Amino acid sequence: MHSLFQTLPTQAPIAVPTASAELELVDAVVRARLVSDVTLVNQVSNYITSAGGKRIRPQLVLLFSRALGYTGPERFELAATVELIHTATLLHDDVVDEASLRRGRETANALFGNAASVLVGDFLYSRAFQMMVSVNRMRVLEVLADATNRIAEGEVLQLMNMHDPDLTVDAYLRMIRFKTAKLFEASARLGALLAHADAQAEEACANYGRSIGTAFQLVDDLLDYGGATLQLGKNVGNDLREGKATLPLLVAMARGNASERTLIRNAIKLGEVTKLAEIVAIVRRTGALDTTREAARDEAERAGASLAGLPESPARDALLELCVRSVERSF
Repeated sequence: MHSLFQTLPTQAPIAVPTASAELELVDAVVRARLVSDVTLVNQVSNYITSAGGKRIRPQLVLLFSRALGYTGPERFELAATVELIHTATLLHDDVVDEASLRRGRETANALFGNAASVLVGDFLYSRAFQMMVSVNRMRVLEVLADATNRIAEGEVLQLMNMHDPDLTVDAYLRMIRFKTAKLFEASARLGALLAHADAQAEEACANYGRSIGTAFQLVDDLLDYGGATLQLGKNVGNDLREGKATLPLLVAMARGNASERTLIRNAIKLGEVTKLAEIVAIVRRTGALDTTREAARDEAERAGASLAGLPESPARDALLELCVRSVERSF
């Protein structure tokens, strides 16, 4: 039994463990830093940031800072910085994936065009680097430069793995740890750096971020076959349409019969969604969704265990709660 999952109900929405006032300050920094003399930059930036989001990465900066005793203003600047980096990746991802819906609205590329989305994404990246320079900490620059580089590698790995039904589970996990978990890891590490934590504490924070980021992506991938478009804010079946062999499909192929394996393999190769209902039924019948959720719980347990050396505090409690809320969610 997973000890973290004994105290909270399943299928609960993600709580906002960071004080809403702190997140509002982060949002204020984001809005201030996105101001540009170029009208289209303002339009696209405001559109994508106004869509909201879970703000998990900024929360990690704030919570780890607070858990380790740092409450200075630089935490808001760096929390906003990681949110801008994340937003830039969303703009670029939606162009690459030819996505039309995100957070329940048209994607920026659907509304403004691919060229505008790519270029404004570049603006967000460069603005984020201006912000991290303002903190005047070389180690902060190293962490975020490494993270953005790894994220780019993860995106290229995903591109290379498109339409490949022979992708291994290890290769899949490596890809999501680059593409998704790396920014979670960097966000948690930034909190430790701001607090001038020692190397052991910094690594513990980074381990938390890496594990919770991996768990978060695993749940996102299972929800593409076990969620609903209205709840998710994006089209169910997008991963299959894009030819992504995620863990639910890999497990279903390993457990399914010959005809089921052939059906899924062909769907991945062709990005075919006409048989989506049949594939969802196979994924459910083979227990692939439960297995994927269990893998996410294992990652969340590792994240929670990494907090053992942190002093007890409301921030530490919030980080433990976040482990559960991130996994036991339906959107």
